[in-house]
Amino acid sequence: MNTEAVNAYPVPSRWEAFRVAETPAEYVFHRPRVYLETTIASYLTARPSRDLNTARLQWITSRWWNSWHTQFEIFVSSFVVDEAREGDPEAAQRRLNFLSRFRQLEEDSYCKALRARLTDARLLSPDAQADLKHIAIASVHRMEYLLTWNCAHLANAHIASKVTAVCSSAGYSCPIPCTPLQLLERYENGHKT
Repeated sequence: MNTEAVNAYPVPSRWEAFRVAETPAEYVFHRPRVYLETTIASYLTARPSRDLNTARLQWITSRWWNSWHTQFEIFVSSFVVDEAREGDPEAAQRRLNFLSRFRQLEEDSYCKALRARLTDARLLSPDAQADLKHIAIASVHRMEYLLTWNCAHLANAHIASKVTAVCSSAGYSCPIPCTPLQLLERYENGHKT
């Protein structure tokens, strides 16, 4: 018997098949943390729209979701769930079913304090103050992206720079507010961050 060959390729024990190997460090990768705002759940769960612009946004959102959502660690908050409950009961139930799979971020005293600072800065109109809740909770919980179709208040470059300044002055890193189209372009064109 060739002992050299036996030692080079030992016969596995009967328990070897059940052993779980540790994942090598080179295979572990960072998944960016994304906060889903309510509009994303709405577009993903709504019936197809006859309005061309709305249908386009639904298609883009679905395309991002089907292609890329597994590359991110996704979070929502009680604010998102509360907003998803509003409106048509059947549509609200579809949104709630969709959102139930994600970890929910909790609002704490740090979120309230940051929201107060954002409110004092008067960055948004009085009717849009609820959007500051999303920014505050996503910032405090260190989200990298705030995914939304709310381009008037959240995914707005003019407002985002001011919001980032307020968050930075409070010691927080503001998430990048973006739409599914922006994330789709970033990841499909190889500009991953």
